[in-house]
Amino acid sequence: MDTFIQQIINGLVLGSMYALVALGYTMVYGVLNLINFAHGDVLMIGAMVGITILKIVQSVAPDLPGIVKLGIAIIGAIPVCILVNVIIERVAYRRLRNAPRLAPLITAIGVSILLQTFAMMIWGRNPIPFPQVMPAEPFTIGGALISPTQVMLLVLATAAMLALVLLVERTRMGRAMRATAENPRVAGLMGVDSNKVIVMTFAIGAALAAVAGVMWGANYASAQFAMGFVPGLKAFSAAVLGGIGNIYGAMVGGILLGIIESLGAGYIGDLTGGFLGSHYQDIFAFVVLIIVLTLRPSGIMGERVADRA
Repeated sequence: MDTFIQQIINGLVLGSMYALVALGYTMVYGVLNLINFAHGDVLMIGAMVGITILKIVQSVAPDLPGIVKLGIAIIGAIPVCILVNVIIERVAYRRLRNAPRLAPLITAIGVSILLQTFAMMIWGRNPIPFPQVMPAEPFTIGGALISPTQVMLLVLATAAMLALVLLVERTRMGRAMRATAENPRVAGLMGVDSNKVIVMTFAIGAALAAVAGVMWGANYASAQFAMGFVPGLKAFSAAVLGGIGNIYGAMVGGILLGIIESLGAGYIGDLTGGFLGSHYQDIFAFVVLIIVLTLRPSGIMGERVADRA
């Protein structure tokens, strides 16, 4: 039972990060019908900027509590990631909105490679250790262990997802986003500025990716220029698993994918003597994804975005 609880905790931590990034994918797809494959690298930018800010804070104010330092790193990484994502939208995607779907896809892959190259030039090729600012002593829950960093990650992820739901469901901008996703032409006739909505969508997705990036680096204690590829691919899979275009589906898909990976690596890895352990945890997630999409191509929660006229 202790092992089960431990794997569930690990899955919730991992799935929370997947969900934050998956929300960026699903919001952009809902508004633009575009898959922004550079989104995983925005997570990487957030982690790298977070490390840089933490090093500065450590040297200027070493006596600050760890949670404050991590909060400063996240607050500092968010505007940088927003700026990067807004520039990506303005320079790479805006002119391709009416282009054949293959053109934005190839452009997104090119932007991803470009971001990785810039990050390699700025921060170098080697992994950078993430400063240890949070206490290392874990808490015990039902025989399972969870670190203070993981607790903070779960709290931040939950707060960010709740804030996003409130924004989309209860605010004027949220209504504009839903209207643009439903039918951009009709939304425009009703006075909705589609360009403003799209920029806001990219900005919100970048902010969530920044939080995920800093916490990813803190959880795994390192970051490097190519770290965004696998989390980005997993988060995209989570969005598809939950039903791309549906923000609730992205959350459910991310959490579910994290739990599947953790349970698969923990239990099936033990049954196979470690042969299918943590190094092969991707297998479990993608096998389940294939099964779900075979039985329900629209994902677990279906796609709430209507076909456009």
